[in-house]
Amino acid sequence: MKCFIVAVVVCCVVLMAGVGIFVESGVYDIGADRHHARPVQALMQTLRERSIEHHARGITPPNLADPQLILKGAGQYAAMCTGCHLKPGMTDSEIRPGLYPQPPNLSRTRIEPREAFWVIKHGIKMSAMPAWGVSHDDATIWSMVAFLQKLPELTPAQYEAIVARAPPDMDMDDGHGANPHDDSGMGMPASAKPASDGAPHAASDGRQPPAR
Repeated sequence: MKCFIVAVVVCCVVLMAGVGIFVESGVYDIGADRHHARPVQALMQTLRERSIEHHARGITPPNLADPQLILKGAGQYAAMCTGCHLKPGMTDSEIRPGLYPQPPNLSRTRIEPREAFWVIKHGIKMSAMPAWGVSHDDATIWSMVAFLQKLPELTPAQYEAIVARAPPDMDMDDGHGANPHDDSGMGMPASAKPASDGAPHAASDGRQPPAR
């Protein structure tokens, strides 16, 4: 039994040393234009999906059918998201072909609301998905989630119409009168401001506060 334990320890040490040497060698190509090997890709995809599912548990969405919440989210989406996630009638963008992993086309895919909230707020490590919760409050993020539930149903004309009616995204305003609905997806938020549309505010982790 003692010999078996020693053998296991030695194998673990050798394995860790091998991994360390491989990492330090710099041989692995980290470039975004060279995809991961299939086992690595499968591991990372499973890790991402399980992590999002785990951390989104217990989050309670507000009323995502609220027309004002959807309208606010339309402006947010147009200002921040189309460069990567596209919009109805848009098939590609300048930045999208070079992104790896490839972001989902949200004009054709409906994401589970709790998971969408968590990803928008916290982002995803080692991807192009930023943590918008650093600069936007929960109510604003929920408005984007509400709009995402509606987005796959919209035609290009309907999308443009709802974006045109959406309130300005003050978080994305550069202070020089620029159009906040620029549909570039590349704007950088200047500062976070509290929502003024009466949308329900969740706690900092997206969970609704208990009733008193």
